[in-house]
Amino acid sequence: MYNSFFGLTETPFNLTPDPRYLYLSPNHREAIDHLLYGINERKGFILITGGIGAGKTTLCRVLLDRLDEKTKSALILNSYISDIELLKLIVEEFGVGINTGNNREITKKDYVDALNSFLLENFSNGGNAVLLIDEAQNLSRDVLEQLRMLSNLETEREKLIQIVLIGQPELNDIIGAPSLRQLNDRILVRYFLKPLGEMELKGYVEHRLVVAGSHGNITFTGGAYKRLFSRSEGIPRRINSICDRALLIAYTKGAYTVTGTIIEKAANDLYGSGVVIKKGGLFSWVRPLHIILFAFILLVSAGVTGFIYLKHMYEASLSRQLKEAVATQKKEETPVVKVVKNEPELYLDNANSISALFSLFYRNNPDKRINETGGRLSLETFELSPEYYITLKKPFVLKTNRDAPNGKYLLITSVNEKGAVCQDTEGNPREIDKLFLFENWGRAVTWIFPVYAGDQIYGIGMEGPAISRLQKILQAKGYLVQVNGIYDTSTFNEMKRLQGDFGLRVDGVAGPRTNALLYQMAE
Repeated sequence: MYNSFFGLTETPFNLTPDPRYLYLSPNHREAIDHLLYGINERKGFILITGGIGAGKTTLCRVLLDRLDEKTKSALILNSYISDIELLKLIVEEFGVGINTGNNREITKKDYVDALNSFLLENFSNGGNAVLLIDEAQNLSRDVLEQLRMLSNLETEREKLIQIVLIGQPELNDIIGAPSLRQLNDRILVRYFLKPLGEMELKGYVEHRLVVAGSHGNITFTGGAYKRLFSRSEGIPRRINSICDRALLIAYTKGAYTVTGTIIEKAANDLYGSGVVIKKGGLFSWVRPLHIILFAFILLVSAGVTGFIYLKHMYEASLSRQLKEAVATQKKEETPVVKVVKNEPELYLDNANSISALFSLFYRNNPDKRINETGGRLSLETFELSPEYYITLKKPFVLKTNRDAPNGKYLLITSVNEKGAVCQDTEGNPREIDKLFLFENWGRAVTWIFPVYAGDQIYGIGMEGPAISRLQKILQAKGYLVQVNGIYDTSTFNEMKRLQGDFGLRVDGVAGPRTNALLYQMAE
């Protein structure tokens, strides 16, 4: 309804688990890393838990997109099933056929034997297999025990199937029961998906708006974000519901700015005001026999209060007259001093610095490549020494060494030989010299890295324009490589030098972290 009004190409806050809308907060990124580690290292069982609406199902979808071609996958969404129904679903998801040779009923052994044959053949071809079960807290103990038995399908060294259980926090209690101790002991990778923090919530909202086609014409005020965080508790599903209703309210008002009042109304429409009033009201304890006494007490109290109030007003009037007389005398004797408004604060807190960084990114990147390719935005934080500041070519947030309850941060929009340009709390550019920058440097540097769909890990032997681009960046920074479009030994060795210089894992491979650094260093 409101998409055309706001210039959106689609609804930004749907509840469907669309991987394009996944906002990779540090927590979500860690969850994916845990999943990929458990699968690639063949750890057998992996457990991911999180509250309702925390984004677990979306995480499943993203994981499936991240798996390579050699990893076969099966996703089970219906967890209210029996053990034999589970086996049937697994073989169907993997595309395994069962031929019993006659019309007899298929047994559990038939399913397990067929699955075992499939997994062995897949393993012999260099493949892996992963089974994902969503809402796993609904699985019965018999089904969980059947899953444990499936994990016995293995070679002498490797697990043939990796089983990912995704569910609500009570899944930990279920698996922790004494009767499931053997299953619990086999879970080697665990991760709890926490709600978004206040800083991450801003990035989450802005990311979804951009994916939906917004070009900055929808604004959420600081008060709106605070109310949204308070009412949603950082749970993505609630954030989506409240924001969707808030945009509808803003549309009906013809407004492009979402305020705290609009967020509060949206949340109240969905969840109520949250105010609990006890039955009976404030005076429910007053019994009929006490009404006269109660009224008398009120009357006496009112009289005393009135006397005190009049006395106070009289004294205040005398005091005011005396102050006015003194002020008049001083005004005649004292010259007028012009008050100069102070400059806006240069330091930002954590949440506002990241929010401003996203706004700056969207303003500087009007192209739609991130949407067209199904990419995503990632916040990357590096620990860098101040002497490397000149290599940073994109806006970044610097955590300073100044003490403050919420930290003190500088939003650096550009750097030069003499220092840098910051953005203050009112969005104005402010020049700072190198000495000031170095004195404030707290090592932690954060920037936005657009991860485009189709981007990959680059290593020795690979060729193409992407390799030439990496080589040009390395060469511009003084690394000894030839721009030939081939990831040769020289490129491999110089990439290792770069990784060592910037504290990355030294493997010579241009992976996600290395690519994020190269993106920041590119002109």
